[in-house]
Formats: sequence, C-alpha cells, structure tokens
Amino acid sequence: MSELPPQVQNLVAQLQQIQQQLQLVINQKAQVEAMLEETKLALEELQKIGDETPIYKAVGSILVKEDKGKVVQELTEKKDSFEIRIKTLERQEERLRERFAELQKKLQGFLGQSGG
Repeated sequence: MSELPPQVQNLVAQLQQIQQQLQLVINQKAQVEAMLEETKLALEELQKIGDETPIYKAVGSILVKEDKGKVVQELTEKKDSFEIRIKTLERQEERLRERFAELQKKLQGFLGQSGG
C-alpha cells in the first residue's frame, strides 16, 4: 500500500472506516429488531389473557406482580421506541452505503487513471 499515492491510501482508509461503521449499524439494527419482535410477542400474549389474570414482570432477578394495563402501556412505549430506533439506524445505514459507493467510485477513478 505504500506504493500507492497518498490520495488513494486516504480513500482506502476511509472505505475501511465506513465499512466498519456500516457493520456496527447493521449489527445494532439486528439487535433492536430482535428486541422489537420480543416486545411484540409479549404484547400479543397479553392480549390473549383476561384482565383478571395475574401478570408478573421481571425486575432484575425477581418477578413482581404488576397491573396488566401498566405492563401493556410500558411494552407499547418500548415497541414505539424500538421502531423509531430502527428507522434511525436504517437512515444511518443508507447514508453510509451511499458514502461507501461514492468513495468506491472515486477510488476506481484514481486506479483507472494510474493503471490505464
């Protein structure tokens, strides 16, 4: 790589950095999507049971009896929060992919000039 012009070395370094950022965003998005699905499943299960059925919620390493309405409200807020986070990560992913493609094109231009 030391034989490459400084501009090309810089572009390659930027590409690697963006690729790492992109991978992090993709991993974060996958984690949030998994938490969203888990929350949706919990909400679906809560809809199947009656209001009189006792509900327990994990708080640390213990289970606490909780009002069904309160748990539904908490889970709904969590679900909304996860959905917003996913949209934010999707926009971030899109921007990183665009930047990556732009730098890749620039790098190909440099390599085309020096190689051809």
